[in-house]
Amino acid sequence: MKSDQNDSASWRHLPVVTFLRKKKVFLHLILMAVAAITIVPYVWALSTSLKTRAAVFTPEPQWIPNPMVLVNYMEVFSMAPFGLYLINTIIVVLGVLAVQIFTVTTAAYAFSRLTFRGSNLLFVFFIIQMMLPVHAIIVPNYLTVRHLGVLNTRLAMMLPFFASGYGTFLLRQAFRQVPRDFEDAAVIDGCSGPVFIVRILMPMAKPTFVAFGLISIVTHWNDFFWPLVVTDTPSVRTLTLGLAMFVQQESGADWTLLMAATIFVTAPLLVLFVVYQRKFIESFMSAGLKG
Repeated sequence: MKSDQNDSASWRHLPVVTFLRKKKVFLHLILMAVAAITIVPYVWALSTSLKTRAAVFTPEPQWIPNPMVLVNYMEVFSMAPFGLYLINTIIVVLGVLAVQIFTVTTAAYAFSRLTFRGSNLLFVFFIIQMMLPVHAIIVPNYLTVRHLGVLNTRLAMMLPFFASGYGTFLLRQAFRQVPRDFEDAAVIDGCSGPVFIVRILMPMAKPTFVAFGLISIVTHWNDFFWPLVVTDTPSVRTLTLGLAMFVQQESGADWTLLMAATIFVTAPLLVLFVVYQRKFIESFMSAGLKG
């Protein structure tokens, strides 16, 4: 009798399971279609960068170049100092990130673990900073940089971004999830203040640091308007500025060279995300926004 009841219950649940499976397959198909639409332009750019000029415009599209050539990349480097642009970009991006890690970590620790008068109001100002678009404060930032006498330098591109309201908010939420018992035990063992931050908080918030680091790197790697405002010589230009000048120089005539330059500018970010994508996703799944 009990066996018959179990069989009937399983039959009742069978349509529900089938529906959920079909729904999951349907959602995966949609995601695959969106992914394909997203990646097709990049694949086309990569394919074009490896083609000869005569093979770009053919009656039938050729996704796999035949013959496959690398001369376009060498020609790009001979026409513009993309190696120098890459060095400038790495210096600016890593310089901003290094200072941001220090500033947002100390600020997040203060807001999450310390109690002082006006802390909530001060944190509100940090949140307000997140709501202000960068272009809204471009003029005061420019005047400040000019007053400091650092125009047309790498430092000028980095200064306005040494603090991050978003990074402070993200790390504050991660630090608040660390139980107070950990801090009490660390204090008993003589591990307090900066030592507690470095040895306890930062390792436990590693996914959040990875996520913020990726966001910061991508943001400042792709930054165009601010470097355009504060620089005017090729010696301090970044990759995005160099690519824009190269496109203007080519006037859209040679697609093989333009695509080769575009792939060179964007490929490092793609590789970086592929390597750290799991940590990036984990940070938002595990850290959350716990109050």
